Amino acid sequence: MRQLFSEVYLVTNADKYKHYERWATANGFPAENVVNDGSTTPEDCLGAVADLELVIRSRRLQDDIMVIAGDMLCSDQNFDIAQVLRFFRSKPGDLAIYYVLEEGERSCSRGIVEVCPDTHRITRFLEKPEEGLTASRLASVVFYCLRRVTLPRLSQFLALQSSAWDRALGRFWEWLINDEKVPVFGMKLPTGFQLIGQVGLSDYIQWLSRYAAKQEGTSGKPITCRTYARVGLMGNPSDGFHGKTIAMSISNFWAEVSMTETQTLVLLPHPLNDPTEFGSLQDLHSISQKEGYLGGLRLLQATCKKFYQFCSEKGIALSKKNFTLKYDTNIPRQVGLAGSSAIVSATLKCLMKFYNITDHQDMPRAVQASFILNVETEELFITAGLQDRVVQVYEGLVYMDFSKDLMDEKGYGEYIPMDMTDLPQFWLAYLCDPSDSGRIHSNVRQRWLNGDTAVVQAMNSFAELTDQARSAFKCKDWSRLAQLMDQNFELRRSVYTDESLGPGNLKMVQIAIQFGSAVKLPGSGGAVVGLCLDSDRLMAMKQAFQEAGCVFCIIVPYDPSSASVQDSDLAP
Repeated sequence: MRQLFSEVYLVTNADKYKHYERWATANGFPAENVVNDGSTTPEDCLGAVADLELVIRSRRLQDDIMVIAGDMLCSDQNFDIAQVLRFFRSKPGDLAIYYVLEEGERSCSRGIVEVCPDTHRITRFLEKPEEGLTASRLASVVFYCLRRVTLPRLSQFLALQSSAWDRALGRFWEWLINDEKVPVFGMKLPTGFQLIGQVGLSDYIQWLSRYAAKQEGTSGKPITCRTYARVGLMGNPSDGFHGKTIAMSISNFWAEVSMTETQTLVLLPHPLNDPTEFGSLQDLHSISQKEGYLGGLRLLQATCKKFYQFCSEKGIALSKKNFTLKYDTNIPRQVGLAGSSAIVSATLKCLMKFYNITDHQDMPRAVQASFILNVETEELFITAGLQDRVVQVYEGLVYMDFSKDLMDEKGYGEYIPMDMTDLPQFWLAYLCDPSDSGRIHSNVRQRWLNGDTAVVQAMNSFAELTDQARSAFKCKDWSRLAQLMDQNFELRRSVYTDESLGPGNLKMVQIAIQFGSAVKLPGSGGAVVGLCLDSDRLMAMKQAFQEAGCVFCIIVPYDPSSASVQDSDLAP
C-alpha cells in the first residue's frame, strides 16, 4: 500500500510518543514521520483537527492527503484502497468514507451522512445526531481524502473553536458541508468499523470473532441465483420506442448462476453452450453452423466487467476477494424468451449478494434493469429494450410505462407489479429450429427515429392497448384480453410486414387462429404466446402444434409473492 502514497505520517501524543518511535524503528517506518503533538492528558489534548493541521503546517504539506483514524478497527481489511483513490480523483471535491450501520448500532454514536444517490455528493453531515433527526443509516468514519485547496480551511475552522471536543473531525466536516457548502462526496466501503478506545480487550476479541465467523459462514458456500424466462403479453415491442408493455415471468424456463469464493477469479464455460471439445471437425462444423459461436460465457464476463465499472463510478468499494462463476440454463435459444438477459440478471444477483450490494441504497431494482440492458447493448452490442430486464428483476406480472417524459426525468420508466391471482391459462409454442423466424426489428427503428407517421402512431397504439389490457387484468375480463392480444399482433404485423416476421412465426400464428385462440409474439420471434378459453380446443391445438414440429407447453407463471424456494437455497 505504501507505494500509493508519497509519504505516510503518524500523529500521537507525548504520552505515547516513545512507544510509536520504537515501533517505527523496528518496522522500517521513518521515525521522523511520527509527529508528537505535545499533549499528555485528555485535558490538554489538541483535538483531531488540530493534530491534522499540525502535521500539514510542520511538514509543509501542499498535496492532496488521506486521513485515517489510528484507533479504528475494520471488519474487512480486504477492500482495495486503490479504489478509494481512483474515486477521489474522479470527483471535483473532497471525499468521506461511509458504511451502513449494522443492526443494533445507534446513529447517535457516529457521524451520519445523507448522500445524493445520483451525484454521490454528501448533502448533509450530522455529527452523532439525536435519534429521529435523520433517517439515514450511513455512518461516516475518520477515513477522508482532502484536496490541497481544502487544507487552509482547517486553520479557518480551528479559529472558530475553543475546546478539543469542538475540534473533532466530525465537527469540521459538519461545518464544511452544512455551513460552507464545500463539495464533499461519499464512498461506501463494504465493511463495519469500531474504535479501540470504545471497547475493552474482551469486546475487541468478541468483535473480531463475530466478523471472522461471518466470513467463515459465507466463505466457500455457493451463492446460487435464478432468473426466469419471460413472455411479453401486451405492448411489445414498443418498450424500445417509449411505449408501454405488460410482461410475465414464467417458471417453465430459467437461467441459474452459482458463485463460490475462490483464490483466483474463474469463469467456467458451460459444457453445452460453450463447447470446447468436439467429436470431430464435422461435429464442430455442424454445431457452429446451427448454434453460432456465442455462448453464455461472454455474458458472465461482460456482467462482471460492467459491475466493477458501476461500483467504481458510484463510489462503492468492493472487497478484494475472488470467485468461481458458472451458469446453467434451460431457456430455448433464439426464440425471444429473454435467455441472454436471464443469464446476465442471475449473474448480477450473485455479484450483489457476494459483495453485499443492496437493492435499496446501492442499486435499486429500476437501476438493475437498466444495468442489465447496458451490459447487453454497450458491451455485447445486442439490440434490445428494457422490458425483458424489468420483468426479470421485478418478477411476476409487471406493467411498464417507458414514456419519454419518464425516461428523460428519471432515466427509467414506471414499473408496477400486478395481481397474479386467478390468471387464465396462457400457452406457449416455439420453433425447434428458429433460423427462419425472421428479422423482427427490420428497419422500424430507423423509421421511428425519422418520425415516420405510421410507426409513431403504431407505438402510441401499442401503449393504448397496454392500458386497456391492464384494465382487463384488473377486471379479470379474459375475453377482452384475448381480443387485445390479437389486436397487438395485427398491429405489429402491419408495421413489421410478413416478410420481416418470417414464415415460421406466421405458421404458428395461423395454427392458433385455426383453433380460435388469441395469439401474439412474446418477444423478438421464434415463439408465440396465446390465450385459449376453450379447454377442448386447447388440447386439439397442442396436438396440431406438435404435428407441425413445434414445442408446445402450458405456461406456469412465476409469482414471487408465493415462491416457496429462495434463490440462495437453490441447488447449484
